[in-house]
Amino acid sequence: MSYKISTKEEFEVFATENWDSINDFLCGISKGLPIPFYSSVDIRESITRYAPVDNNLYPAGFNNICMLDQNIAVDRIKQEIFKTNSSAKSIGILTESHTKNLFYLDHLYTLKTITERSGFDVKIITLDESLMEGKNEIQLKSKSEYDISVFLAEVKDNKFFVQNQELDFVILNNDQSNPINLDWASLKTPIHPPAQMGWFYRMKTEHFRHYHDVCQKFCDEFSIDPYLIQARFKIVNDIDFLEKSGLEQLAEQVKELQSEMSSKKVFIKANQGTYGMGIMTVDSPDEVLAMNRKIRNKMDIGKNKKKFDSVIIQEGIQTAITHDGNPAEITIYLVGGKSVGGFMRSNPLKDSESNLNSRGMVYQKFCISEIHQGHDHKAKEAVYSIIARISTIAAAYEITNALE
Repeated sequence: MSYKISTKEEFEVFATENWDSINDFLCGISKGLPIPFYSSVDIRESITRYAPVDNNLYPAGFNNICMLDQNIAVDRIKQEIFKTNSSAKSIGILTESHTKNLFYLDHLYTLKTITERSGFDVKIITLDESLMEGKNEIQLKSKSEYDISVFLAEVKDNKFFVQNQELDFVILNNDQSNPINLDWASLKTPIHPPAQMGWFYRMKTEHFRHYHDVCQKFCDEFSIDPYLIQARFKIVNDIDFLEKSGLEQLAEQVKELQSEMSSKKVFIKANQGTYGMGIMTVDSPDEVLAMNRKIRNKMDIGKNKKKFDSVIIQEGIQTAITHDGNPAEITIYLVGGKSVGGFMRSNPLKDSESNLNSRGMVYQKFCISEIHQGHDHKAKEAVYSIIARISTIAAAYEITNALE
């Protein structure tokens, strides 16, 4: 099939010269959808193409976006909260329980500060009594020496309370790899993003199926080769890495995916994985069949001891981006489906075909808040923002299905 835009360079020019019409189109196709309160999207850029490789609906890492972009996030967060409750004043950020991760505490401090700058009274909250050591409030210190207070919340009459004060809105920042025992559907307090999208339910393959569909709409509208901005993938269910069950089917699907690719590197990822866990790369189906016990153990269990029994096999996109000579990739943050900043993740311990979200990774902030039509020096940032927006529209379709 012939496309008007069939190369990476053509797409970059198109993105900067048609920034307004592109965003008008994306706003049009997202109208009426439950766009996530916030999200982050990991993007790989090779010599010839781009592709989103992960989408997180409960993102950490707000501390890694630049101050200019944090200023944009202030207004966006206010808009998103007021969409649900125009009189909201008291906000809770429902946190993860891994509060010994000092970098995560930096993130919580930044997210709380941005939300406070939006004009709200904000408390970081938890329902995990084991975290609180019998107290209703604990004091923590982040990596950057910020003081953090975490409060024990309670649910009464299907509403969230902290220190006997009813919360008007809860920002969920817990991905529920370990599900919180609540009847979320019965709660009266607005909670966003929806708790039903935790990793106890969500599947990466469902996200990328929806991404494929939204990407196709976008590319049809502007006559773009859709494989300039996506990666091919397969799904394999009913796997037990520890018992070696399903590995033959996995190897067969690796072979089939490679037959559709120009390169041979593929990523095998836990379908419900997070924090860079449950990921391996292979060059051949034989590597799947020959994986040793150490690798199988790594692929078997993830965060909160969650056992992985389904994987996505994703086309490997060799990154062409480097920072200080090390391979790098991009993460874009969005609020209300629109970009509010991002960072570059690099890793001196890895090569350009590896998973960079692992031990040794470092972050480099960059600002995307000044993207305007026709500014060629912002071509990369414009492309990243467009791909992230498409990914977030795909996540809205996931949310629609989860809430049905």
